[in-house]
Amino acid sequence: MGSGLSAPAAVAGQQQPATPPVQWGACPDDALQGVPPAERPLFSCATHAVPLDHDNPRKGNISLALMRRAAGNQAQRIGSLFLNPGGPGGSGWSLPAIGNLIFEPEVLDRFDLVGFDPRGVAQSTPLRCFKTNEEAASVFGRMSVVPVTRQQIHDTVAANAGYSDFCARNAGDLLEHMSTKDVARDLDLLRQAVGDKKLNYVGFSYGTLLGATYAAMFPHRSRAIILDGNVDPKLRTTNGLKYDSGRAQGFEIALDAFLKRCKAEGDKCVFSGGDPRAKFDEIRTYLHTRDITVPDFGPVGLDQFTAMVAGVLYTSSAFKPLAEFLQQAYDVLHPPVAPQVVQGDLSVLKQGAKRGKYDTRAGTPFEGDDSYQAVNCSDKPFPPVPELVPLLARQWDRESPTFGRFQIFTDPLACATWPVKHADAFRGPWDRETENPVLVIGNYYDPATRYDFAKQMARQLGNAVLLSVDSFGHCILGESACADKAAAKYLITLEAPKPGQVCQPDAQPF
Repeated sequence: MGSGLSAPAAVAGQQQPATPPVQWGACPDDALQGVPPAERPLFSCATHAVPLDHDNPRKGNISLALMRRAAGNQAQRIGSLFLNPGGPGGSGWSLPAIGNLIFEPEVLDRFDLVGFDPRGVAQSTPLRCFKTNEEAASVFGRMSVVPVTRQQIHDTVAANAGYSDFCARNAGDLLEHMSTKDVARDLDLLRQAVGDKKLNYVGFSYGTLLGATYAAMFPHRSRAIILDGNVDPKLRTTNGLKYDSGRAQGFEIALDAFLKRCKAEGDKCVFSGGDPRAKFDEIRTYLHTRDITVPDFGPVGLDQFTAMVAGVLYTSSAFKPLAEFLQQAYDVLHPPVAPQVVQGDLSVLKQGAKRGKYDTRAGTPFEGDDSYQAVNCSDKPFPPVPELVPLLARQWDRESPTFGRFQIFTDPLACATWPVKHADAFRGPWDRETENPVLVIGNYYDPATRYDFAKQMARQLGNAVLLSVDSFGHCILGESACADKAAAKYLITLEAPKPGQVCQPDAQPF
């Protein structure tokens, strides 16, 4: 299978460092288990070296893991299409294996899909703060997701400081080079290494910050960039507290929309009786002091409840089980005279409720990575005062009663003691004009990256168009034929949708 490589070329007179081509080879057999046998010859994998420190390459290299799905029609191949799933810290290596679930067939015909694990992540050179799972458990086991009591708050603050100490001791030089600016410079070298003169890219969630950073740093090397589920780049990189407060409010907007939709659906949503908003608030308030044992679910406390509701808001296909869970929980507090028969499988709600680091066997070598916090603490400025977080939590509780405390005890607390104090992060300007408009896609009720963030992304970039989707859930490509066709047309012809266009999702909740 040909690689389609060509010599790297300077763009718009900018001198680029020479970079060797990617050396593609076979992928591990288990990586392609879900791929039809007839398509497996299209796939190849590689590791590629990039500098640890782009400003001082003499410090040595790190390796990046890549997977490629070759274009189905090599004669009409346009180039490579790089993919990032977000996180930060999400592994994008295997994304080409599910490309058919994300993109229209014509995109698969015209582009090599290239997935990669960014620096610090998974199969690339990982950033690890712990040597053993026992060390990791000693830190994460003391953290509460939504600390309420004085003891929970004390333990969570102390555990985050301990996390920072472990990272300072064990993470090494990579810790200083984990900003999105570093990843964007890696991406530019990967673009050259696959032989593309300009970048084609699709980024989801945090991946929108990577795409926006690339477009701002290398506007003349950008061909087609799609950003789905957008951050507000300026706010995220200049005021972490205000950004995360807005993020908590985005979850509240999505939750309120879920409860209103449930009420409107009537019998299709078993939680629709009475006032769903008031019923939900009563459950949440009760959980601040006691657990609830839900018949078809088991015991649930405030931590698990909040994380579960937040997770369900990412995908509307789980709205129905969530409504069934909420009604069962409410019936525990208010036993009905004639018990309502609630039918449904609530096990879907437990998926992803536990952090993977909790479930690893103690004493074994730590094999996770700590890239999520390393990237966020490099990019998002927070006051270096951990004592401020519990005080602000009360204010965030008032502004965002379900998710405010949940949000402020993550990045604002972890980054308050982070050992890297002055990371080399890109903080603008964001208005560098690309030759073709960047396609920004935003869902009205995206919980993690609220619709207002998509509007800000489109406003701040030098050349962008916003495609809106009247949908619940986080990100949309692969779940809206309208948005999928617009994305395919843009990638292939560079024709962006007209401003103001609104798409619908393929499936509605309930």
